[in-house]
Amino acid sequence: MKDIYKEEILAIPANVEVEIKARQVTITGPRGKLFKSFRHVEMDIVKLEKSRLRLVVWHGKRKHVACLRTIRSLINNMILGVTKGYEYKMRFVYAHFPINVIIADDAKSVEIRNFLGEKLVRKVPMLEGVTIIHSKDQKDEIILTGNDLENVSQSAANIQQATLVRNKDIRKFLDGIYVSQKGTLKGADEE
Repeated sequence: MKDIYKEEILAIPANVEVEIKARQVTITGPRGKLFKSFRHVEMDIVKLEKSRLRLVVWHGKRKHVACLRTIRSLINNMILGVTKGYEYKMRFVYAHFPINVIIADDAKSVEIRNFLGEKLVRKVPMLEGVTIIHSKDQKDEIILTGNDLENVSQSAANIQQATLVRNKDIRKFLDGIYVSQKGTLKGADEE
């Protein structure tokens, strides 16, 4: 069954500027600028006034209508990114051989050494807009920060995938680098 008309309304904060042209959304805020294209989804994205955005699907089936909420969430994540920013904390887990993580000078890539005592050096590049630092509070922890949630979470996943245990019983060998905490930046929450 088709729904004739479905809409979602998204509130825009005062310090964020949204520009829409042919389903390509550009969001500018205090932390920077993000751009995403939604040309692959048939829907109307209209800026009602400065503080509201309307997403509309006409004559949509169930899966088409489900895209409404998804696109709304993606735009909301972009707004959160340019106002607060995202932070992922990752911890090193090892039983015997300590994992050495060396961050490049530009904080755009990371080298993982001595994983399970192997001589292989794993190099993981960070995606665009993601920076990585060692935690000052916790011993074996790295912190990934950035404005784009997709890039920050994908960079964290790439690091975790680089330290997969192969050809061993994964119930015993829990070694690796895992996400321990995720959310918005701490300094942005206190505003």
